[in-house]
Amino acid sequence: MTALSRLCSAPAERFAGEIWGRREWLSTGMPVDDLFSLAAADELLSRRGLRTPFLRMAADGRVLPTGRFTGSGGAGANVADQVRDEAVLGLFADGATVVLQGLHRLWEPVGAIAAELADELGHPVQVNAYITPAQSQGFDPHYDTHDVFVLQVSGSKHWRVHAPVLTDPMPDQPWGLVSEQVVARAEGTPLLDAVLSPGDCLYLPRGFIHSAVALEQVSAHLTFGIHNVTQRDVVSAAVEELRTSGWQPTLPVGWDPASDLAGIREVIEEAAERLRLIDPASVAARLLDKRAAAQRPEPLAPLAMAQAASNLTAGDVVRWRRHSGARLQGTVLRVSDTRTVTLTQTETPAVEQLLPGKPHRVGDLPGDSPVELVARLIREGVVVLADDD
Repeated sequence: MTALSRLCSAPAERFAGEIWGRREWLSTGMPVDDLFSLAAADELLSRRGLRTPFLRMAADGRVLPTGRFTGSGGAGANVADQVRDEAVLGLFADGATVVLQGLHRLWEPVGAIAAELADELGHPVQVNAYITPAQSQGFDPHYDTHDVFVLQVSGSKHWRVHAPVLTDPMPDQPWGLVSEQVVARAEGTPLLDAVLSPGDCLYLPRGFIHSAVALEQVSAHLTFGIHNVTQRDVVSAAVEELRTSGWQPTLPVGWDPASDLAGIREVIEEAAERLRLIDPASVAARLLDKRAAAQRPEPLAPLAMAQAASNLTAGDVVRWRRHSGARLQGTVLRVSDTRTVTLTQTETPAVEQLLPGKPHRVGDLPGDSPVELVARLIREGVVVLADDD
């Protein structure tokens, strides 16, 4: 079962062709028991030393000041913003909603499906959990500037969804800029009026207005936020490539944009011509770096991997670290936008074999010193032991 099929009942082809970015979609009967629960939320809130910004709380449509539910971490911790579980208890009992932000970085089952979904969609994914007391509403009607999958995991929540007032809003177009229009639209007939129970999952494209109220029990749902990569992002990456190409002549003394529209047109035309000459591969590299920075790779065990690199033998089995974002460019392995590993011509075939992600016995890899190479790749955080796969 793919990550997308766990969240959407429509076949992948139909989702891509008819639903993605176009309309709302409600799926039922999705598996949730192995992902998250109220008990998991309690563990995070009370036993994991949680700090802001991994926790927000909201009441009456407003986000509460963090000082109301955080405090000192105690002797020796030197932490001033650790979550105080007794404060969370009091606020939650009074009707405040708990928001666990970046849950994909805190809870492994959620992190795994988020990473798989990002790979399938080609867009970065982050996950929040929203836990709302019975018969309470955490946020007023609003829209998000990214697509979402809302997966109900506990209790029930009444959702109302309305058509956008802005089509495909960008992050610099939050709903607060058009709050009066959002309120007016939310008073009309909804596109969807439904109660979500555990296993129900609602997909909403960015801009769709929504609000939800918990019913008779505590409600918990996961929101998978899809941080849409847009055509504007591609153009921005191309312009960034142009910016580093050395094209930056100063305009004449006394230049006045109001009286030199023809000159502005000439600059635009020259920029368009220069953009046409940019290598698309260089733009793709910038977009890949941005994606890698936005999406967390598979967790690894730093202490165990350091020891593994020191004690590596030809008989060990290894594989590429999932979702690492590393890619091979000639004899340079680009680990991130700031880190590279230079390889020799004899080392690149081994890396090419490892990149697809299948496990390999170190001694079976090509090259003169595969043990030395793989040990270096383990220390760089792009290869891990595959003994448990």
